[in-house]
Amino acid sequence: MPLFLSELQLSALSFSLSLIFFTASRLSRELTLARSAASIQAVSMRAPKWLGFLIVIQTMILSAAPAPETLVLWPQGAPEPVGFQSSAEASVISPRDGLRRVSNVSDPTLTIYRAQKPNGTAVLVAPGGGYNHLAIQHEGEQVCSWLNSLGVTAALLKYRVPRRDPNEPSNVPLQDAQRAMGILRKRASDWDIRPDRIGVLGFSAGGHLSIRLALQPNQRTYAIDRTIEHDDAAPNFAVPIYPAYLVSKTNTFELLSSIVVTDQAPPICLVHAHDDKGETSSSGSALIYLEYKKRNLPAELHIYDAGGHGFGMKATGLPSAEWSTRVGEWLRSRGLLDREKPASAKK
Repeated sequence: MPLFLSELQLSALSFSLSLIFFTASRLSRELTLARSAASIQAVSMRAPKWLGFLIVIQTMILSAAPAPETLVLWPQGAPEPVGFQSSAEASVISPRDGLRRVSNVSDPTLTIYRAQKPNGTAVLVAPGGGYNHLAIQHEGEQVCSWLNSLGVTAALLKYRVPRRDPNEPSNVPLQDAQRAMGILRKRASDWDIRPDRIGVLGFSAGGHLSIRLALQPNQRTYAIDRTIEHDDAAPNFAVPIYPAYLVSKTNTFELLSSIVVTDQAPPICLVHAHDDKGETSSSGSALIYLEYKKRNLPAELHIYDAGGHGFGMKATGLPSAEWSTRVGEWLRSRGLLDREKPASAKK
């Protein structure tokens, strides 16, 4: 299984490897120039002191990053619609931004990225992609790395795409999200997770999916397998980032009838850009916030002046690129980053 390293660990590892190479080159040069047996022995005696120390540092860096664990969500095969024909899964680097996308997912998975010092909180991460592909890098893997830096266990959901149902494309991905949340809660103790501190964070279509999971967690359309999943698939909090498909193209100032906030909805932190338009309009997040406000439910809303759609973890230079800092502050304020402090209860 490949080793997962944070950007900081990769930088430290690169630095230590450069030092090892430099030191080895220097010792080799000194050995070449040495003219006596005594000088050769003196140079050789220095090697363990230099290289041994650096190799220990390198080993510490590698051991600090637990390898991710990938689970198949449907060991007996995903419950596909009658007549659906799958294609081979593909991973493509976009020439537009150099980022990786995944398409034709028929065998959905859940990959667990464990923090070096877990605080008990876990987040299910749902990349976007219009329910046609998955922006697995800047809305997935990089997000998991950031969550790990906060001490949060990240669970990357690779849900089924492209769309199976053109009229309601989120129905099949919702099955994957419910199964994934059920697995996280069932196996919470295996991954040092508190079962009352499992949230969901999604982008665009994944943001829409996170809202559906938050509002309709246990309305299953498949048979629950209690040997691998918990009955309760309700997230304890939700973080939709520029969620799509909450409003229609023709009326962006009214939530779709399928989006219904109830008194059981979990605490939410919404992020959007004002210049996001159409089916992905920022008005969708604002309307969700207002539904929470009506019911006096815990909610936070960040709408940035600019950012467009799909910025994820990209370093755009705009204030909207700092959304992860705001979300981290929200998680901390609710006690979700402190192992000793209990998570804030719903009002």
